[in-house]
Amino acid sequence: MSDTLTKPLLIPFGERAAAYTLPEKFTYPFGYTPHALALLAAEKLQQQLAQQQEWVHNFGLEAGQAGTIIGKMFGVLVVKTAQDELGFLAAFSGKLAGSYHHPAFVPPIFDALMEGSFLNTGMRELTRINQEINTLQDQGKTENATRIDELQKLRRTNSVALQAKLFDQYHFLNQKGEVKGLRDIFQKRANGNPPAGAGECAAPKLLQYAFQHNMKPLAMAEFWWGQSPKSTTWKHGHFYPACHEKCKPILAHMLQGIALDKSRNSGPPYCIFSA
Repeated sequence: MSDTLTKPLLIPFGERAAAYTLPEKFTYPFGYTPHALALLAAEKLQQQLAQQQEWVHNFGLEAGQAGTIIGKMFGVLVVKTAQDELGFLAAFSGKLAGSYHHPAFVPPIFDALMEGSFLNTGMRELTRINQEINTLQDQGKTENATRIDELQKLRRTNSVALQAKLFDQYHFLNQKGEVKGLRDIFQKRANGNPPAGAGECAAPKLLQYAFQHNMKPLAMAEFWWGQSPKSTTWKHGHFYPACHEKCKPILAHMLQGIALDKSRNSGPPYCIFSA
């Protein structure tokens, strides 16, 4: 197979892929042993992460590197295009090196950091309100109490409205072309609101890009890259299932109509395969 593919961000496997059989069913995201092609894709991505010099992110893997140590979940999605080309897509959860956009990675569902974003404007207004509250509180004057109360209520109202508007920017596709909004997906949740960060994990980003570009998902895998957070069991280079709290409701919509493999999570919690 040629290393030149027709779709943007589709990474070729090269001739090595010819030795592998394509999966009959798509990966069950919440418990799996990575398919051989997903492992090959992860291997290629991990090599890129270890060698790239286009951006700087402190994963905690190099002694003395500046900046806060932030490990990161990465994902790969093996796909086939309408032109019968085989390759894979790559994604990271949240932000990487302070940005949602990097070459070779699929874009976010919504870029909250783009210039002139309502989120930036709203956050600046919340900061202004906080500063005014702090100034009035520091003055220690009784007559400031009414104004402080007004500002605190305004802050609460603005914060709720800003969060709701942010949620409304997230819309997810499935292979049928059906679109569903984030708040619709999480409407049965106890408080009716999605959890913070929903839609920013690797799996939804990968599937969204695949469906937008008429690609057929074949297999996926997600792995942790970097130093482990103190409170978790995540380990560098290990593979993990998609999260339940943020991803399961979203993926239930995105994977509608796609035949899924059986759950194969037979290892310890979270870590199901070591690269």
